[in-house]
Amino acid sequence: MSRSAVVWDPALLAYKLGDDHPFNPVRLDLTIRLATALGVLDDVPLVVPEPVEVDQLYRAHAAEYVEAVRQAPMAGWDVGHGLGTPDNPVFTDMHEASSLVVGSTLVGARCIAEGKAARAVNIAGGLHHAMHGRSSGFCVYNDCAVAISWLLDHGFDRIAYVDTDVHHGDGVQAAFYGDPRVLTVSLHQHPFTLFPGTGYSAEIGVADGEGYAVNVPLPPATQDAGWLRAFHAVVPSVLEAFRPQILVTQCGVDSHEEDPLADLSLTVDGHRTIYRTLRGLADTYADGRWLAVGGGGYQLIRVVPRSWTHLLATVLDRDVAPTTALPRNWTEHVLALAPKAEIPARMTDDAEGGEPEFSRWGDGMDDAVDIAIRDTRRAVFPLHGLDPHDPRD
Repeated sequence: MSRSAVVWDPALLAYKLGDDHPFNPVRLDLTIRLATALGVLDDVPLVVPEPVEVDQLYRAHAAEYVEAVRQAPMAGWDVGHGLGTPDNPVFTDMHEASSLVVGSTLVGARCIAEGKAARAVNIAGGLHHAMHGRSSGFCVYNDCAVAISWLLDHGFDRIAYVDTDVHHGDGVQAAFYGDPRVLTVSLHQHPFTLFPGTGYSAEIGVADGEGYAVNVPLPPATQDAGWLRAFHAVVPSVLEAFRPQILVTQCGVDSHEEDPLADLSLTVDGHRTIYRTLRGLADTYADGRWLAVGGGGYQLIRVVPRSWTHLLATVLDRDVAPTTALPRNWTEHVLALAPKAEIPARMTDDAEGGEPEFSRWGDGMDDAVDIAIRDTRRAVFPLHGLDPHDPRD
């Protein structure tokens, strides 16, 4: 069995919401070019996706909505379902391009379910805001929800979804809000300060799914240390209690301090640490099974390519040293596209390429991050037999 599968095809660049839209597929192209230039993808056979059949989309979406997406480019702007808005403009071949994104995440899930790989990564995926009957937040079809639903029908009954995007993973949470087979965990900027306005600590699931939605809303300006402190205070404990068979992670990088659409203050080094932590958690709690997808990220040149190259490298066990210089051929390509671009010199934001340091929860700190941690632990830990006051949990 191959250890890892990388899903990619240039056709995924067709998911393009417009030349001036922040969700620009150039970030994907620059990531693959950077990973290739650094040798991360050497001798790695890329898994080429195909668009999913319509019946697979019905796992997460209403038939009426799917038909609206198909008809939207011909019907014009007044199609409803969240389509034709500034966030989700109608574009040519929207259904086909969106179906390919879903297919790319689904083929990664298949690789793992069929034993062809223990890990799979699809940087083009992560469209976590799309809802059952409407588009939202740049997302037309919810590839994460479709893949999780498919896994539930193919041998998995305990799936953990961890969302590290700056925005709440609302569409995935909504899809499984009452389902105890799916644990959804989201760390994000506080919903009072950022779209989509959901993801409070008190959102914990309903009925049989109570306790299986976990939300950690973080204050604006949270840096690496605070973010990692919150993650380690919540995520390992709930994963250990849940005992997932597979870990699905949405790895948006719009939490970076330079991202133009949000207000957290992480670094590329923080992102790299997150990916390595997720890899370790998959090995510890999910028998190594890990499906990683992309998500948000709108600093197209300085942030996304470096962060997601680290993601690809982490999944492949080909970790890139943070002090590694960006290859000249890559920087020349970027400057040909954007002559005035300010290009970082190395694969790190830190002058010395060090790992972010953070203190563990329970060490006596008392700030806004700790308030978020306490609220989340109090809301969900007792439902899993965990002590919300014990830092060992």
